[in-house]
Amino acid sequence: MSEITDVELSPQQVLGMRRRGAYREIPVMFPRIFEFAFRKNIQIAGYPIFLCHEITFEEVEKADKEENADIEVAVPVAGVIELPDKEEINLYELPGGEMAKIIHKGPYEECVPTYEKLFSWITEQGKRIVGPIREVYFNDPREVPPEEILTEIYAPLD
Repeated sequence: MSEITDVELSPQQVLGMRRRGAYREIPVMFPRIFEFAFRKNIQIAGYPIFLCHEITFEEVEKADKEENADIEVAVPVAGVIELPDKEEINLYELPGGEMAKIIHKGPYEECVPTYEKLFSWITEQGKRIVGPIREVYFNDPREVPPEEILTEIYAPLD
């Protein structure tokens, strides 16, 4: 497991989707964004991001079980982009700011200890989470073994 660092992120222009449902929809949502970007000739400028709007483990489990999770996925993009209104996929800016950062290496299903370490560190620093937690996916689980999956986790702080 990785050490935790306090970092300052810049705002990012992204293509994103947000809906209510079960977390199992995340791997279906990302390809839709990539296909959309390809069709519209939009340049991808970073790794895929999942924004978790439920903060505690209990909130996550309850929302997923009830299939009412607030699911947001995004991909950083570059250039001047204009999209028509009322698209399923939108262009917007992810805010920057102070974030606690940790890297999880291994299967997504085994990230609980990484999150526990992150949450403990935030409490020890006398800080609190003030927005959705971000997971940035550095590789594709279809292309690397589960033990090689890399996920950066960011928690916005106050």
